[in-house]
Amino acid sequence: MKSHYVYLLTNRSKTLYVGVTNDLLRRMAEHKTQWIPGFTSRYNLDRLVWFEETDRIEGAIAREKQIKGWLRSKKIALIESLNRDGRDLSEDWQ
Repeated sequence: MKSHYVYLLTNRSKTLYVGVTNDLLRRMAEHKTQWIPGFTSRYNLDRLVWFEETDRIEGAIAREKQIKGWLRSKKIALIESLNRDGRDLSEDWQ
C-alpha cells in the first residue's frame, strides 16, 4: 500500500505552507534545492516542521484542505503538538 503525506513547511520568516505528496523524501529534496518554481521557492520554504502519513490520497488531500482553512494560530498549535521546538524534521535526511 502506498503512503501519502500532508506536510507543513516554514522558513526563517515563519511563513507557513501546507502541501501533499506521495514521496516526502523526494519532495523535501525538491523544496530544499528550490527545484520547482513557485510559492515555496520564492519564499525559501525549506524547513519541514510537521507531517502526517495516510494510506489514501483522498484522505491526504482532504486533510490538506482542512489545514489550509485553519487560522495560523491553529496551524502553529498543530506543529507545536509534535514539534515543540519547530526544528527541521528533514535536516538529517539528505
